[in-house]
Amino acid sequence: MATLVSSSSLLFSSPPSSLPPPSLSPPPLRLSLSSSSHSSSLSSSLSISPSFLSFPTTSRRRSLSPFSVKASAAEKKKVLIVNTNSGGHAVIGFYFAKELLGSGHEVTIMTVGEESSDKMKKPPFNRFSEIVSGGGQTVWGDPAEIGKVVGGAAFDVVLDNNGKDLDAVRPVADWAKSSGVKHFLFISSAGIYKPTDELPHVEGDVVKADAGHVGVEKYIAEIFSSWAVFRPQYMIGSGNNKDCEEWFFDRIVRGRPVPIPGSGMQLTNISHVKDLSSMLTLAVENPAAASGNIFNCVSDRAVTLDGMAKLCAQAAGLPVNIVHYDPKAVGIDAKKAFPFRNMHFYAEPRAAKDILGWRATTNLPEDLKERFDEYIKIGRDKKPMKFEIDDKILESLKVPVAV
Repeated sequence: MATLVSSSSLLFSSPPSSLPPPSLSPPPLRLSLSSSSHSSSLSSSLSISPSFLSFPTTSRRRSLSPFSVKASAAEKKKVLIVNTNSGGHAVIGFYFAKELLGSGHEVTIMTVGEESSDKMKKPPFNRFSEIVSGGGQTVWGDPAEIGKVVGGAAFDVVLDNNGKDLDAVRPVADWAKSSGVKHFLFISSAGIYKPTDELPHVEGDVVKADAGHVGVEKYIAEIFSSWAVFRPQYMIGSGNNKDCEEWFFDRIVRGRPVPIPGSGMQLTNISHVKDLSSMLTLAVENPAAASGNIFNCVSDRAVTLDGMAKLCAQAAGLPVNIVHYDPKAVGIDAKKAFPFRNMHFYAEPRAAKDILGWRATTNLPEDLKERFDEYIKIGRDKKPMKFEIDDKILESLKVPVAV
């Protein structure tokens, strides 16, 4: 049986970014900008440092110089979120909407599909009343007919948190462009990075040219003068409808071995969706900073696969029995047997820190305690479950399982 260790040995910090001092220090530029006609009239005086002039995203290890943008008053925005109706990304739109409303912005969240569908009975959709009670609007429909769905309403910012390829996103992007939207944001994926021997992935790393998200990223950069792309990885948070920490809890609370492919020392990145939504909100409130940039929308720490199992056990206050296996030797598809990639898969939010001044505010060990409390509250620990793939793995390893 594996021995629990302190959380400090399970999480790995990103290497600090090296930020060279600027070679020239002329006086800051003074600009007077008027807000979009879609918002209430507001003139802001901005102080922008010279390093604002260039933000490279194509070089892997080039440091991004910080700059400051100071507004005399916060400009409130009208934001439209086009939200997917399935998968792990759905919870991003939910938290983003709540974060924006809490900061005083106007929010409409448009979810793909129909409000009466069975999907809307599941998290996070069954909690959309929290958005409405916060002053937001919720609508449903087909992104291909987005103009009809939103009834001609005008927006300052649009976030597409739905499309995985250009066919899905183009109608939204084209409508946004034609209707005068000034700032377009897109939820891409860190999964588009090509595997590499040099980790973590940072903005500017080589991506898979044939990935659907890549085509979208290129298109929005072509048609919008102000745009930003966010590449999330694995995430946790209340309302998520894709198993992450729950996969580990399911086995730990039932006293079952936790089968992990490979050595268990593979590094991955688990982010709380609160941190992801705070990064997105910074981009909305600082469009000049965010524009033209790609951001790894991830936590700033990594965790090993074994470490994730151990941290989940600590959160549950229970022991954990980790067993390792070779998927090929067992004859199973690791993608179906385990919720994470069977490899190092770890990105760093360097651009968000350097450009937006973003900082993570959550802590994985503490987050998992909250997640376990909710796991028990909803009664998932008592839910009948079958572990057919697990049983095949354990049988091949001759590991006994208590009935």
